[in-house]
Amino acid sequence: MRRTIAMLLAVMMIFALAATQAFADEQTVPSGVEDGVLTIAMECAYAPYNWTQSDDSNGAVPIANVPGSYANGYDVMIAKQLCEANGWELEVIQSDWDSLVPGVQTGTFDAVIAGQSMTAERAEQVDFAGPYFYATIVCLTKADSPLASATGIADLSGASCTAQIATIWYDTCLPQIEGANVMTAAETAPAMLMALETGMVDFVCTDMPTAQGAVAAYPDLAILDFSGTDGDFQFTEQERAENVNIGVSMMKGNTELREAIDSVLSEMTTDDFNDLMAYAISIQPLSED
Repeated sequence: MRRTIAMLLAVMMIFALAATQAFADEQTVPSGVEDGVLTIAMECAYAPYNWTQSDDSNGAVPIANVPGSYANGYDVMIAKQLCEANGWELEVIQSDWDSLVPGVQTGTFDAVIAGQSMTAERAEQVDFAGPYFYATIVCLTKADSPLASATGIADLSGASCTAQIATIWYDTCLPQIEGANVMTAAETAPAMLMALETGMVDFVCTDMPTAQGAVAAYPDLAILDFSGTDGDFQFTEQERAENVNIGVSMMKGNTELREAIDSVLSEMTTDDFNDLMAYAISIQPLSED
């Protein structure tokens, strides 16, 4: 009997240790919101996802590391909903595009809400919650350009082009256009659009919300949307899902934060996302302050 009891106790201890270790594994990465504050990063220069303005109009929030400036846009609106649902305060940090992933990895900020595609490459470095928007890939050109009548990417052959650095648009889309003269990548979305507006390139590649925001700011531009046609950019189904799904990134293993964010986003519909994006486009400044 004593031997049986001892064996049972040993088995129970093994299960208890395993459960404790599993719990410990889940808790090795801090959520970042233990203090009740969700600190997020964005460029604050990527309308309509995010932009900088000089006051708090239309619900803009202060940029913590840029005194006197305020952030607004679709990303800010989503972040405010996440914070309201979870009882967090919101803190926005301005960060350059190339610094967003490293900042999450090092814990400089809790999450990035900045129009990031949920690509497999990024998912190797960070965890994603979402999607919080479904975007299509399009091109932009001048409305009076011969390219404005293009019906597929083959019609863009021979033209000069660019896109934002470290994006699927530059790394994967533009190389699919045979004969295109791919110029140096733009450091930011505004720089990309300025290259088109000033005639440095004939067209740029971006996503639909960015293009819609650009046309609102620059009425002389036209959107080339080849989605659903044989002339569209080609991806596998998995690649396409990655390229059109926009997510919230956070440190690898931050299950607590990911689940808290997903619990809110999962209750939102595509129509909810589209309506909020349309509102963001309607209030974006024509030029950033």
